[in-house]
Amino acid sequence: MKIDAHQHFWKYNPVRDAWIDDSMTVIRKDFLPQDLKPILEANTIDGCIAVQADQSENETDFLLQCAIENPFIKGVVGWVDLLSDNVEERLEYYSKNNILKGVRHIVQAEANDFMLRKDFQNGISKLQQFNLTYDILVFPPQLEAAIQLVREFPNQKFVLDHIAKPYIKDAKIHDWKINMSTLAKAPNVYCKVSGMVTEADLKQWRLSDFQPYLDVVFEAFGIDRIMYGSDWPVCLLAAEYQEQLNIIETYISRFSSDDKIKIMGNNAIRFYNL
Repeated sequence: MKIDAHQHFWKYNPVRDAWIDDSMTVIRKDFLPQDLKPILEANTIDGCIAVQADQSENETDFLLQCAIENPFIKGVVGWVDLLSDNVEERLEYYSKNNILKGVRHIVQAEANDFMLRKDFQNGISKLQQFNLTYDILVFPPQLEAAIQLVREFPNQKFVLDHIAKPYIKDAKIHDWKINMSTLAKAPNVYCKVSGMVTEADLKQWRLSDFQPYLDVVFEAFGIDRIMYGSDWPVCLLAAEYQEQLNIIETYISRFSSDDKIKIMGNNAIRFYNL
């Protein structure tokens, strides 16, 4: 199967979704499974992972219901309050639904040392017993904390979203490259090649903008720990679905068929236990 390992659904709410500002009018509306299904089919993609965009259990419930009603949604990365005293109880409740594959916190909106907090790490410590993964969503200055986190939990499965959102528009790479190489030394960490177009020049990006960053990711993580994700519909701020997909397909066009299958599906299937 070909899997889009990272996309979102929402019923647009101007209060809850205040992060969608005036510069993002193209995504200031509902995006639901019936909108994505024909796009995936047109691009011969068999299924997807729906990832939380709002930090509430209502969001987790919404995504799980979407998946129940739409079998092409192969798994959900939801939200549970990892800082809560009753985190284990909530994880046990949600893990009864085997469509829930992992959880995520929007760490990019937190302080750089957020992942080093004892209450957060207590929440992370509870995931493995329920066979749940964790998606790391950070900006480059938070990578050092991510490195410490994954070392603290060597048996927990982690995946880095959006290659840690490097500053592609400004062609900054040096510090990010060093930290990515260090993070990738932890064998329990995977990386999603996703969300790149929105870190480039939204209006004037070129394929060549992404090559240096993809070179770093593939050298650091290797073929077996990289998975494709679209970040649809957020990607629409800079590219149509086919355009962002073309960035990855062009880059891996020289790879063997087996390696392409891993990147475009099998690694996500293995990581998320689909």
